[in-house]
Amino acid sequence: MLRRWFSALLFLPLTLGLASCQPEPPQSAGDTAPQSAQIAIIPDDPDPALWVLKDEDTTIYLFGTVHILKPGLSWFDEAVKDAFDASDELVIEMIEPEPAEMMKIVNEMAIDTTGVPLRDKLTPEDREKYEAAMTSLNIPVNAFDPLDPWFASVSMSLVPLMQSGYDTNSGVEDALNSHAKARNMKIVGLETPRQQLGFFDNLPEDVQIRFLNFNVDSIGEMADGMENMVAHWANANIGALAELMNAGLEEKILYETLLSNRNANWAAWVEERMKQPGTVFMAVGAGHLAGDDSLQAMLKKRDLKVKRIKY
Repeated sequence: MLRRWFSALLFLPLTLGLASCQPEPPQSAGDTAPQSAQIAIIPDDPDPALWVLKDEDTTIYLFGTVHILKPGLSWFDEAVKDAFDASDELVIEMIEPEPAEMMKIVNEMAIDTTGVPLRDKLTPEDREKYEAAMTSLNIPVNAFDPLDPWFASVSMSLVPLMQSGYDTNSGVEDALNSHAKARNMKIVGLETPRQQLGFFDNLPEDVQIRFLNFNVDSIGEMADGMENMVAHWANANIGALAELMNAGLEEKILYETLLSNRNANWAAWVEERMKQPGTVFMAVGAGHLAGDDSLQAMLKKRDLKVKRIKY
């Protein structure tokens, strides 16, 4: 179960925008619905977006991932597979630790130490909504009481997706890791497990609670919203992904902690890596490659030119 929780953590920044994926009421004549509000269809032949930056002796491919998918989606082909096969190094957000190590980290960072049950931290109205959401998911209402609000939110958001057929073992990183290990490729993690958990654990408790309340209010829309988000990813609809990301990260601290600051750090890593020869396949959450503060935008500020590969 810890692995499933951690996989949820990895894709969670994108789920923040799922509520905005849902169809909106008909608009007046002449109005255009936001891309994220339009219903997208997952194609039979997904072609997610792919970028490249290169100099005389270094090539880095940038590929946006979805950390949890339904089994059977065929995206690892054509330009994506060609780029991967040409690479000698795989770079991902985080290398997953062994279960025992993961358990230790979770116990240290995700379990509440104040002795105050989670539900007692909620207002009466929010507690009622929270308990109703837990009941709708067939989870005992006290199941997450020992957890910090952010980790309860992660855990809750994963359940309706798994009930709808999503599999934490079918994410893009799982496939890439498997292919990389089969080829004995070097695998590099941009962040450590403690860092990734820390992004959430270090949020003020009131922000964590608002984060939880958002997911409670969105729980009935999670599965359909995720389906729409995967469709936008599969269709390389970068504008829609950017809208989803921005819709969920309206609080400055969330936007900076989960998106822009990390993109800036990764841009610095890419700039340094460009000084070494080789070919790198860099795969990070698709939301990080969309919007005004995308990784590509951060790289442009460093005078590194990224080109979209059309296929």
